[in-house]
Amino acid sequence: MKTTPKDFFLHLGATVALYVAVGSLINLWFTVINYYFPDALAGYFYGNAVAWPISMLIVLVPILCVLEWLIGRDVARMPEKTDLWIRKWRMYLTLFLVVILIGGDLITLINTYLNGEITARLIWKVVAILLIAGAVGKYYLFSIYISHRWARPIRRTHAWFGIILVLAAIVIGFIAVGSPQKQRDLRFDGQRVSDLQNIQWQIITYWQQKEKLPAQLSDLNDTLSGFIVPTDPDTKTAYQYNLKAVSGTRDTTGGLSFQLCAEFSRASQDVKGRGEYYGGGGYYSTGMATPIAYPGDRTNEVWTHDAGRVCFDRTIDPDKYPVNPKTIKN
Repeated sequence: MKTTPKDFFLHLGATVALYVAVGSLINLWFTVINYYFPDALAGYFYGNAVAWPISMLIVLVPILCVLEWLIGRDVARMPEKTDLWIRKWRMYLTLFLVVILIGGDLITLINTYLNGEITARLIWKVVAILLIAGAVGKYYLFSIYISHRWARPIRRTHAWFGIILVLAAIVIGFIAVGSPQKQRDLRFDGQRVSDLQNIQWQIITYWQQKEKLPAQLSDLNDTLSGFIVPTDPDTKTAYQYNLKAVSGTRDTTGGLSFQLCAEFSRASQDVKGRGEYYGGGGYYSTGMATPIAYPGDRTNEVWTHDAGRVCFDRTIDPDKYPVNPKTIKN
């Protein structure tokens, strides 16, 4: 039977939707497994690792279901469409990729085990791939052997099993990252930490240039460099800055210690080790506590915070941050 444009685009659309959806589902399950089975050698978890695959699955899975239903309806009306070249190529290509996926999965598991590096997160990832690939493979295997007496119930069972895997991954993913409001709060907190880091380094630069700490944050404003002290990104209120006198230190403005304070929406998230081994794909922009060097006691060099008003104590070490020798003393 001749392939019509309708047949071509139905099968092409279903193929694209299937492959992208399966890739997104595997990615989502891997991210969820990473989150719930942290590893000290892994990087940071970041919100987009869950948000993107969930967004794609919510859109693509219904499209795939509709396209498969339309294809199945055409085949039921005209059984000769089972012999369409594009249908056969699609089925056999999918089965070929499923075999490669399962084979590669098992090879990875065996290789990791022999190297003594097997972990819980690896085992769960292997299980996830076997379940996803198995459901897809069985569905399309019995789409080829459609005359088999159990073909229809097997296809229906594995189609629903695939949908359950998708829904479970989405629900667990939402639990991991929280509500959109939580993500918004964490992004605001992340911006607050970034602002305080920026202010901190401006204070250090001020000290190195003038050999004293600024009396107030407005002293840091510089029209030439373009720096303006940032304010809270949500409430637009000023960050709090306090000078702290320290006895026994070289002192021109009451000491070399200061505080930077902000009002945070939520506590810092424990996301270290919950990403991939290469560091989670980049900067996590939803409130993670990023280790950042600062002048003073290195035991407090992170910006970890609770919800509510939090102050960070900082002390400049003149040996690590010496005054610019060109500084003019009055």
